[in-house]
Amino acid sequence: MKYDVIIIGSGLGGLECAHILSQAGRSVLLLEQGTQAGGCLLSYRRHGMAFDTGFHYVGGLDEGQSLHSAFRHLGLLRLPWQRLDDHFDRIEIGKRTFSFAQGYDMFIETLAADFPAEREALNRYVNLLRQAEEQQFDMLNPQTARSSQLFKLFETNAYRYLTETFRDPLLINVLSGTSLKMELRKESLPLFTFAHGNSSFIESSWRLKGDGSLIVNSLVNDIRSHGGEIICNAEVKELVEKDGKLIHAVCSNGESYKGDLFISNIHPAITCNLVKQSDRIKRIFRNRLAGMENTFGMFTVSLCIRPQTLEYFNWNQYIYKQPNVWTFYLEEGPVSGVLVSCRIPEDGSRYVRQIDLLTPMTWNKCEQWNNTTVGHRGEEYKAMKKRMADECITLAERFIPGLRDMITGYYTSTPLTYRDYTQTPEGSAYGLRKDYREPVITLLSSRTPVPNLFLPGQNLMLHGLHGVTMTTLFTCAEILGKERIWNIVKN
Repeated sequence: MKYDVIIIGSGLGGLECAHILSQAGRSVLLLEQGTQAGGCLLSYRRHGMAFDTGFHYVGGLDEGQSLHSAFRHLGLLRLPWQRLDDHFDRIEIGKRTFSFAQGYDMFIETLAADFPAEREALNRYVNLLRQAEEQQFDMLNPQTARSSQLFKLFETNAYRYLTETFRDPLLINVLSGTSLKMELRKESLPLFTFAHGNSSFIESSWRLKGDGSLIVNSLVNDIRSHGGEIICNAEVKELVEKDGKLIHAVCSNGESYKGDLFISNIHPAITCNLVKQSDRIKRIFRNRLAGMENTFGMFTVSLCIRPQTLEYFNWNQYIYKQPNVWTFYLEEGPVSGVLVSCRIPEDGSRYVRQIDLLTPMTWNKCEQWNNTTVGHRGEEYKAMKKRMADECITLAERFIPGLRDMITGYYTSTPLTYRDYTQTPEGSAYGLRKDYREPVITLLSSRTPVPNLFLPGQNLMLHGLHGVTMTTLFTCAEILGKERIWNIVKN
C-alpha cells in the first residue's frame, strides 16, 4: 500500500500532523520507534502512580485566545482542563514573591502595584506580547503579508529590549522569572522567543486533571477513527530517495513503507542522517544544521507525597537563590533555581500525592556518562542525581517548609534520560537554539531541500506545547494550503 503521508515520530508534532491530515481525508501512516506513542508527552508509572516527563501546564485555551481554535479542532478541549489561579505563576527572588496574573490588564495591575514607576513600560511590554501572538497567526493568513514584522522581533535581542524598556533591574528579573519556559541567554535570545514564551500563559493558564497520556490517547484514538495507522516498534533507518524525491521509509523491523509525502517529527539532524543518498541534503541542510546548537536539558525530581500532608496549590512556584535569573542556569555549581509544579489530586481530595521539581541542566553535566549503557551508568551518576535532587528539595522547602519529611520517595530524570528515551540530541528541552544575530540560519522552515519532506515541531520556530501546535499548523498548511489551515485557527 502507498500512503499519502508517512510521518516519522509520534511526539506531539507528529500526532497533531497525523490528526489534521487524516481528518482532512489523507491516508496517513505514523511510524514510532518506541513501544508507545507520545514522545515527550509520555508518562510512566511507578507503584500505581503516573508521572509526566515533559508537560506541566499550557496557556491560551479560552475562547478567542491563541490556542483555543487549534485545540478544538484537535479534539483536545474535551479533556479535563483546570484553570489555574488568577495569580498563576509566582516568582520568589530573594525574600520577596511576585506574581504573574492571568489577563493582560490584570498582569499590568499586579506588577504595577510592586513597581508603580514602571506602569507605562509594562503597558508597552504587554502591547508587544499581544503583537507577538497576533503576528504568529498572520503567517498562516493567505490574505496578509506581515511576517516581515514578525521577523523583526526575531532580529531583536530580548535582554537588550528589557534593559532599554525597564529601569528597575528587579522587575527585569521578575519578568524573566518563568524562564524555564525558554533558555535565557543574554547574547543570543530573540525577543520573539521571549515574548512567545510568556504571552499565551498570561492570556490564561491551565493544568490537566491527569497526566500527559490523556493528550496522547485522545489524539491516537482520533487518528485511528479517521482511518490513520500508527505502528510502534518501527524505527525508521533510512528514507530512500529516487529522482530527487523520497519514495519509501525502511524500518529496523525489515518493513518498507511507500509514501507520496513524508513528515519527520524527529530532530532535523537525525532526519538528515536518514536521507543517505541526497547530495542536496548533504551540501545544504546538513552543513547548516552542523553549525547549530541545542538548548539545555532539564533535571526533574518527581516527588511522591505522603497522604494527607500537603494541600493542593493551584499555581506554579518559581524559586531563585539569587536575583539575576539570566545567569543561574549556566552555573555548574549547586542548583540555584527551581520550578515547583503540583499535580491536581485525582481522588478529588484537597491533598496532593505528586509534585515535580524542575531545574535546567546543561549537557556538560551529563557528558561524562554519555557513552555508558542505559541503566548502568554507575555510582557516580547516581550520586550526582541524588545530590541535585537534594538541592532541589532544599530550595523548594523555602516555599513548602518541611517538604522533605512529607516525601515517601522520588524519581529523577536528566538530559541523558530524555536523550535515551526520545532520541533528542543532548536531551534538549526546547530543540535547536534560536539566535537573533543569525535568524536566517537558526529559524527553520517546514520545507526542506527534498521537495516532499517536511518538518514540524519546536526545532523550527516556536517551542513548548503551544509552539509545537503552531508549527504543526505551518507544516500542514504546506500540504493542505494556507486557506484551509487559516479557517481552522480563525473559526
